Amino acid sequence: MHWPHAFSLAVGWMLAASGTFAMDVATAIEQVRAVGAEGRGNAAATRASRQLSGLPASELPVILAAMDGANDYALNWLRSAAERVAQQAVASGRALPVGALREFLLDTRHHPRARRYAYELVREADPVASRALLPRLRDDPSVELRRDAVQVIVDSVAKAGKDEALPKLREALAAARDIDQIEAVAKRLVDLGDKVDLRETFGWVTHWHAVAPFDNAGGAGFERVYPPESKTDVAATYDGKAAKVAWRALVTTNDYGMLDFNKPFGALKGAAGYAMAEFVSDASRPVEIRLGSKNGWKVWFNGKFLFGRDEYHRGVEIDQYRMPVTLEKGRNVILVKLCQNEQTEDWASEWEFQLRVTDALGTPIRPIR
Repeated sequence: MHWPHAFSLAVGWMLAASGTFAMDVATAIEQVRAVGAEGRGNAAATRASRQLSGLPASELPVILAAMDGANDYALNWLRSAAERVAQQAVASGRALPVGALREFLLDTRHHPRARRYAYELVREADPVASRALLPRLRDDPSVELRRDAVQVIVDSVAKAGKDEALPKLREALAAARDIDQIEAVAKRLVDLGDKVDLRETFGWVTHWHAVAPFDNAGGAGFERVYPPESKTDVAATYDGKAAKVAWRALVTTNDYGMLDFNKPFGALKGAAGYAMAEFVSDASRPVEIRLGSKNGWKVWFNGKFLFGRDEYHRGVEIDQYRMPVTLEKGRNVILVKLCQNEQTEDWASEWEFQLRVTDALGTPIRPIR
C-alpha cells in the first residue's frame, strides 16, 4: 500500500513515538481504506473503525490524514471514526488538539472533507481561533472551506450603506463557490443598484464548437475512441449515431457557464458528443482546468488526455473537478467528451457541463481573445 505523503509522515511519527500501538493503528487504517463497493471489506472495516474510534483525541489528525486519496466509501468510515473520537473527548471533558487541527486544516495538501471537519472541530473548541482563520480561508482552494469566510464578509456589511457594502459584496461574490450563496450575494448587489455579470465574474469558457451525437448505448461510448479524439477539425464530418454529424459553433449565455447539449442536438439518451474551445494565452503559465458536470466526461488539453469520470447524475458543483495544466503561449485547445446514459427519469435529463480556466486559488484566467 502506497500511503499519501501526509499520512506516511503521521504514521512515521507515531511509530517512532509509540511502536506497536502505532503499527496497530496503521493496520486499522489500511483495513478501512480497503473498503469498497457492494460491501467489500465491510467486516474488517467495522472492526478497524471501532479500534480507531477508541483513540485519544490527540490522534485526530492521523485519522483525518488517512482520508487523503481514500475512496468515497473509506472517506465515510474515516469521518465517522473521527467524529466518535471527538464526541467522546468532548463528553469526557478532554480538550481537542486545537493547535494540531489548525495546522492540519491550513495544509492544502489534505483532502477537502478532512480539512473541513478539522475546521468544524476548531470552531467548536475555540470559536475565537476559528474566526481568526477565516480571512485565510476566503481564497482557499477547497470549496468546502470558503463558505464561512465569505459569509463573514457578507454579514459584516449587513447594515452598511451602499458605498461601504458594494466593494465588500463584490469581494464576497468573487470568492463564493456555492450557488445558493452566490445568488444571495448577487441579489444583494442588484438590490443596491450594482450590475452583476456572473459569466464575467467566474470567467466561464463560453465559446465552443460541438459535434454530436455518437453512440453511447450501454455506456460503451465512454471508452470508444471516436474521430474527434484523434484529430480535432471543425470542418470535418463524421459517421454519428444515426447519420452524418458536423461541428457547429455554440455560445452559452448561462450564468454558470453550462453548455447544454440538449438544446442543439435534442434530448437524446445513450449518446456522446464533443465540445472544443480555443484558449489563447499571452504567456506560458500553470493553470487549472475546472469542470462541473452530472454526466460522464473526459477532457484533453492540447491533445493530451487529462482525466475522466464514467458516472452519471450524481450532482454538479462549481469547480467540481480540477486538472492542473500549463498553458502554452498562444493557442491552446481544450476538448471535452460528454456522455449521456439511458436513464429516463426527469432528474436524469441533463446533458451539459461548465468549464473555466483559473489559477490555483480559483481566480479566472482570461484568454487574450
